Amino acid sequence: MDTYDQLKSELNSELKNILSYWTNNTLDQEHGGFVGKIDHYNNVVSEAPKGIILNTRILWSFSAASNHLKTDEYRIICDRAFKYLKTFFNDVMHQGVFWELDYKGNPLNKRKQIYAQAFTIYALSEYYLFTKNEAAKNWAIELFELIEEHAKDDLNSGYFEAFHEDWSPIEDMRLSDKDMNASKTMNTHLHVLEAYTTLLKIHDNNQLRSSLKTLVDLFFEKFLNNKNHYDLFFDDTWHLLSDTVSFGHDIETAWLVIEAAKTLNNDFLLSKANEIALKVANTFLQEAIDETGAVLNEKNRNTNHIDTDKHWWPQVEALIGLKYAHSLETNDQYITASLKIWDYIKNHLLDHEHGEWFFRVDKNGTVYTQEDKVSMWKAPYHTSRACILLNK
Repeated sequence: MDTYDQLKSELNSELKNILSYWTNNTLDQEHGGFVGKIDHYNNVVSEAPKGIILNTRILWSFSAASNHLKTDEYRIICDRAFKYLKTFFNDVMHQGVFWELDYKGNPLNKRKQIYAQAFTIYALSEYYLFTKNEAAKNWAIELFELIEEHAKDDLNSGYFEAFHEDWSPIEDMRLSDKDMNASKTMNTHLHVLEAYTTLLKIHDNNQLRSSLKTLVDLFFEKFLNNKNHYDLFFDDTWHLLSDTVSFGHDIETAWLVIEAAKTLNNDFLLSKANEIALKVANTFLQEAIDETGAVLNEKNRNTNHIDTDKHWWPQVEALIGLKYAHSLETNDQYITASLKIWDYIKNHLLDHEHGEWFFRVDKNGTVYTQEDKVSMWKAPYHTSRACILLNK
């Protein structure tokens, strides 16, 4: 990789590749919406369940790309995604969105994960910016009000993770088997912040503004630790439950908090967010990147054990976070690191044969063939967002 301009140009082309892959490979022509799973070898897994995270991320990605490219080319995909969400994931009885459906669209898991409600707000808000579809905006506002009513902790601040179908308390709050069962997590708060930031662009509301400001403050005061990492898992009263550092979440959070402060038009918060983002980015450069130039997955602060796998999404969040850092402080290290990360992506994570990106590779760059190309957690959102934001 020679120059940053070349990186941006290649990401611009990659955005079209990503959109093309998802358009050509993921439409479920038999049962509607999008297929739930495509394996490493690009085979559709028949009768795979359909997850809310995949479906909202498809809606967000195609809506954001349409807004960025100023095109109607992908409107049919956006409308298809919105219609499927509204028809099948929407809980008409208790409100909110279901976690998972079977391949025919029948609810499999009706739990109310706040992460999922937030991601639906994020997608609907972006879709509204593209289409001005009032039904999408009204649904996003309704979901915001549900989160505020059921999940907000008025006593200790923050948001609880999950609830039963009818919004009653649930014991197992985990997003996935890989996660700790904690009542408050940085990951969910990050995506509530992300959702509220975009919703505020279409719905300037005092309660929403106040809640978003509180979220920014939580990232300053509760999640950020004195080592320039964001702590991940907490109990109801903010006792830390984990020593894990997620490098991808560190760099993603740094720039998302900046965007929240900008959208709030709050100079004090923005100045603080910028200052913290630089510290986080500099720590990230020191700790998160290995000798190959790629982003490591996680480390345990107690044992110093490092998960050396390279997942696809931290690589692209690094490209965004380092761009933000460079806009705040002219430092060639941010550019040099970005060029190396993109080179690594091209050499190890892009599937040049079938399209899309591999889920992860090991420390030697060997692909994990048991991981899927498309699944609940493997969607076009991180990648398309990086392609868009590096060309703004």
